[in-house]
Amino acid sequence: MNEDGNSSADSPVSRDGNIQIADIKWEEAPAEGSGRSGVEIISDFVKRLPNSPGVYRMFNAEGDVLYVGKARNLKKRVTSYAKAGGHTNRIARMVHETATMEFVRTHTESEALLLEANLIKRLRPRFNVLLRDDKSFPYIVITSDHAAPGIFKHRGARIKNRKYFGPFASAGAVNRTINVLQRAFLLRTCTDSVYDSRTRPCLLYQIKRCSAPCTGEIDLYDYGELVADASRFLNGKSTEIQQSMAKQMENAAASMDYERAAVYRDRLSALSHVTSHQGINPHGIEDADVFAVEQKGGITCIQVFFFRTGQNWGNRAYFPRADKSLDPEEVLSAFLAQFYDNKPPPRLVLLSHEVEDNALLSEALSLKAEHKVVVTTPKRGEKKELVGHAMMNVREALGRRLAESSSQAKLLASLAEVFGLERPPKRVEVYDNSHIMGTNAVGAMIVAGIEGFAKNHYRKFNIKSESITPGDDYGMMNEVLTRRFSRLIKEAEPKQDQSGTSEDDEPIDESAMPAWPDLILIDGGIGQLNAGLAVLEELGISDQVAVAGIAKGPDRDAGRERFFVPGKEPFTLPVRDPVLYFVQRLRDEAHRFAIGTHRARRKKEMVSNPLDEVPGIGPARKRALLHHFGTAKAVRRAALSDLKAVEGISEQMAQSIYNYFHEKG
Repeated sequence: MNEDGNSSADSPVSRDGNIQIADIKWEEAPAEGSGRSGVEIISDFVKRLPNSPGVYRMFNAEGDVLYVGKARNLKKRVTSYAKAGGHTNRIARMVHETATMEFVRTHTESEALLLEANLIKRLRPRFNVLLRDDKSFPYIVITSDHAAPGIFKHRGARIKNRKYFGPFASAGAVNRTINVLQRAFLLRTCTDSVYDSRTRPCLLYQIKRCSAPCTGEIDLYDYGELVADASRFLNGKSTEIQQSMAKQMENAAASMDYERAAVYRDRLSALSHVTSHQGINPHGIEDADVFAVEQKGGITCIQVFFFRTGQNWGNRAYFPRADKSLDPEEVLSAFLAQFYDNKPPPRLVLLSHEVEDNALLSEALSLKAEHKVVVTTPKRGEKKELVGHAMMNVREALGRRLAESSSQAKLLASLAEVFGLERPPKRVEVYDNSHIMGTNAVGAMIVAGIEGFAKNHYRKFNIKSESITPGDDYGMMNEVLTRRFSRLIKEAEPKQDQSGTSEDDEPIDESAMPAWPDLILIDGGIGQLNAGLAVLEELGISDQVAVAGIAKGPDRDAGRERFFVPGKEPFTLPVRDPVLYFVQRLRDEAHRFAIGTHRARRKKEMVSNPLDEVPGIGPARKRALLHHFGTAKAVRRAALSDLKAVEGISEQMAQSIYNYFHEKG
C-alpha cells in the first residue's frame, strides 16, 4: 500500500494463478517503541490497514516468520488478533511473540489464498499447518516430438509437443505401468542418443519388450499405430483397445498365423494385468482427486487417491505438521491449498469433510487450472463410496504410523539408556565416509528421529581439503564434522532444554525435527571417535552433543559391534538386543547413503569430458571440436594450426584451448 492506502502495484498473483514472488511489495507500518505487547503492536497496524483482500505475515523479535495468513478484509482479520482475550492457546502464543507485521494486497481473496499457500511452503512458519514430504509427482511422458516416440517417467517442468499422463502416486507405480505398457505396446524406452546409434536390435527386442524401430524391424507407420494405441489406453480407452486386440488375435488365429496370434495374446495379458491391479475403478468419474482426513493421538493423516481418465493411478498418505488444537477440517483446508501450489488440479476434488472455505478453494483452484474445478463433499452414490474407500485407507495408514511411532519412541528411550543420555533423543545423526584408495572421497550424514529416517535432512560432503592424505579416514571425518557444525553454529541457536514443554507450559511439537542433534554416531572405532571429539572441542560445543563410535566386530561380524563412548570402557550389546538391531539399521543406512553418493560422484567423473573444463567452451564449440577431431583426447593432442582449422573456433579461442591443455601438462 502507498500512503493513501491504495495499491502501489499489481497483485503478485497473475490471472492464471501463477505467483510472481519477486514482484511482491510488502508494506510495514511503523511500530515505534520497544517492550510493548503483541496486542499493542498489532493494534497499531490495524489503524493503517485497508478493507481489501490480501496476505499478512507476523514476525517475532528475531525476524522469524511466525505465521502467514490471508484475508478477504485485511483490516477486519487483523483486528481479531488485537483483542486482549478469547484466543486459543496457539493464537495467544503467536500474538504474544509478534513484534512486527507485513502486508500485501491482492485483487481477490482467491488470489490471496494462492499467495498464502505459496509463502507457507517457502517460509515454513511455525504456527501454520505445514505440508511435509511435498515431492513433485511423477508422470508418464510419450515423446511425440520424435519420429519414433518413446515412453518415459518424468518429473519437473513440461516440454511442449509431448504427451503427459498422470500424476501417479509414486515412481514405483510409474515404473510398473511403463513395464507393462512395454509388453503391451512394444514402445521403446531408450534415449534418443542410444536410438540414433543402434545398428542392431537390443535385448528388449529379443525378449519382446520393444518393436525395435531403431533398426527398422518395424516401419515408423506401424510403430506410430502402437504409440497411438498406448496413448488411447492411457487416456482411458482400455476396453476399446482390448476389444481391438482380441479381434486381431482371432483374425490371426483364423488365418493360422499362430505366431502373430501369440503376440496379441501376450499383449492382451499385459493389459489385463494393468486393469486388474488398479483396485477400484469408478465408472462415472474421469478426472478426480479424493482426499480423506483422520486425527488420532495428536497426529493428522491425509490420504489422497488419484483418478485420471477413469483409472486409479495410486494413492499416498501425508502427515502434515499441525497444532493439536486444530480440527480435521481446518487442517484439510490448509493442506489442500499447499498441495496444489505446484500441481495442476483436476476438474473434481472430493473431500471426506466439509471445509469452511469450500467455495473460495474452488474459485482459487479454477483460477490456477484455467478450467472449472469443483470441490465437494459427496453425500451419496459412487463418489461417496470412493471417499469411504479413502477413509478406510487413511485410518489404516494412521494406525500404522501410530504403531511405528510408539515402537520408535521405545527404541529411542532404550538408546538413551545405553548411551547415557538424559532423555530420549529427538535427532540422531550418523556419519560415514566412502572412497576407493582415497579417490572420490565423500562423507555422508543420515538423520533419524521419532518418525524414523528423515531423508530430507540427509547431507553429503565432497571431501575438498588437499592436505588430507588419500585414504585418511580420520582427516575426512574431521573435515565433515567441522563443516557440518561450523555451519550449524552460524545458522541455528545451540539446542536448549527439550523437556517437552514451552516457556508458557504448552506442549511443544514432539514430531518436529530440531536443528541440533542429541546424539552423534560415528561409524568407526576409537580413532574416528577421537577425531569427532576434537572437532566439537575446538568449536566449543563438546558439552552440547553426545558422541559415540560404532566399530565392527571381529571378522566384521554383525552382532559383535563394539561401542565407544567418552568416559566409558568399550562395550558390546547382547546379540538379540533391540537397541543393537536399531543401531545396525542406522549404521547400514549411513553406509548405503555414503556408498551411493560415492558411486554417483565416481560415475560423474568417469563420464566427464575434459572439454567441459575449458573456459569459453560451450555446447556448440564442444560439438564442433568433437565432430572435427573425434575425441577429447585428440583435441588435447592437436596442434594450434589444427585447432584454428575447426569451423566456429576463432584464432583467439584456438590459442586458449591449446594453452589450457599444454599448461595442464
